[in-house]
Amino acid sequence: MTAILYERLGGAPGIASLVDDVIAAHLVNPVVKTRFENIKDLQHAKRMAREFFCSGSGGPEAYTGRDMLAAHRGMNISEQEYLAVMDDIVGAMEKHGLDADTRNDVIAILYSIKRDIIRV
Repeated sequence: MTAILYERLGGAPGIASLVDDVIAAHLVNPVVKTRFENIKDLQHAKRMAREFFCSGSGGPEAYTGRDMLAAHRGMNISEQEYLAVMDDIVGAMEKHGLDADTRNDVIAILYSIKRDIIRV
């Protein structure tokens, strides 16, 4: 039996490390760098990302943030920015040695919420 996605991502510690690497990548990615530099409370943003990934991957943690549409409304995120963020996430997953099935499962989840993020 295949482990749930949460376990394949390394549980809460693995996801926390993954989120740290993703945010670090965003902060040096020229396409989205400014957006992330301008976040007033980066620790809160990281906590929300950790909760989102933990909850969304089958973990016991609850997600206490706003829904994706509410969180991104008014930001006018472009397709290019969305893809840059996706590339950073894939790069972090590769850095963590996550297998292709696990990476594909995360990508599928992120694509499923794309309409709530781009140009809303």
